[in-house]
Order: sequence, then structure tokens, then C-alpha cells
Amino acid sequence: MPKKNMPHTTQTHSKLRYWFNGAYAVFEKDVRLELRSRYALNMLLMFIASTLFLVVVSLGNEVIGTRVQAALVWVILLFGSVIGLGRGFVSEVDQGTVLLLQLHTRGSMVYAGKLAFNIVLLFLLNVLALGAFLLLMNISVENLWQLALVLFLGTLGLSGTTTLLAAMIARTRNSGPLLAVLAFPLLIPLLMSVVAATNTILLNGGWERIQETCVTLVAFAGSVISASVLLFDYVWRE
Repeated sequence: MPKKNMPHTTQTHSKLRYWFNGAYAVFEKDVRLELRSRYALNMLLMFIASTLFLVVVSLGNEVIGTRVQAALVWVILLFGSVIGLGRGFVSEVDQGTVLLLQLHTRGSMVYAGKLAFNIVLLFLLNVLALGAFLLLMNISVENLWQLALVLFLGTLGLSGTTTLLAAMIARTRNSGPLLAVLAFPLLIPLLMSVVAATNTILLNGGWERIQETCVTLVAFAGSVISASVLLFDYVWRE
């Protein structure tokens, strides 16, 4: 009996290998293009650096509460991600590579590759931005692993939302402002959750107090990515 199932198992493995190779090819292409042009990287760094500088200069020696600190850092990360990741599919339209990707890859491969690239890029820059914010604001955090977990889950939700929306508006005019308008209402639950979790961590509240919020973040990221997988083929082909 197992011998009869071997061809089917081999075929399944071949399909999975083909899918992962296609997704990785899209991811690798975006990495190479970003390392060559540094468009999203420079834009994110400039936005984050200028915003952090403006916040620090505006506050001066004024002491603000932890909730305001958490809200400030996540507003910076939110709008930075929208600005930096908005051209993920616009660049494909500008360079005329959309048809090439449609012919040689499936929509799910394109989405997975773009999503992986956005997660890696955004998480690294968010770590840098959060570290700079904590340093400039002279904030000490005892539970760094909890903060890193919340940062990763927030990045996952941000990347999942902006990746699908960037594909939807890639062929429209003024895609940059439009992405911010569309993304903000969808990201309000995420923003409220990450601000609450970050505030608890800054107050050294412990894992028990952020566990429920982390579950909410996982549910949000899972829902957004699942919906994106189901809708992306239609968005990509149309």
C-alpha cells in the first residue's frame, strides 16, 4: 500500500518545491533590486530619522507618560511602513515586469515572496527605529524579549496589510497617499493592541499582562494574511 502512494507523495513534494522556489525567486529579486537602488531603505530611514529628531527636539526635557511614548513610536513605525512599502508593486508596473511575473509564477508565489521581503525589511528597520527611540528618550526596558515579540507581531500585521493593499493600488494614480488612506482604518485594531502591549512592557507589567494582547496580534496577522492569500490571485490577475 505505501508503494502505491509513493508517486502521489513525490508529485506533492515536487509541487511544494516548485512553489517555494517561485516564492524565493520573487523574494531574492526584491532583495537584489533593493540592495541596488536602496529606494525603500533610504525612504524608511529618512522618514524615521527625521521624525525621531522632530519628536526629540519638540519634547526637549519634558517628561511624558509611557502610553504617550508607546503611541509615538508606533505612529512613527506605522506611517514609515506605509511610506516605505507602498512601492512594492508600483515598481513592477513601472518596470513592466508584471506580465513576466504573471506568466512564470502563481499569484500565491508573488504574494509570499513580497510578504517575506516586506517582513524582513520592515522588522530590521523597526528594530533600528525602536532602539534609536529608546536611546534618545532615555527609556530603559527590562523585558527586551517581550518587546521584540510585540515588535515582530506588529511588523507581521503591518506587512500583511500593506502588501495586499500595495498590489490593489499599484495601477492607480497617487498610489502613495491612497495606500495611507486605505491602510489606516484597517490598522486601527493593530495600532491599539501594539500600543497597549508596549505601554505594559515599558511599565514592566510582565508576560501575563500582555499575553492576551499578543494573542490578538497573532489573530490579526493570521486573519489579514489568510484573507490576502484568498484574494490575491484575483487582485493580481485583474
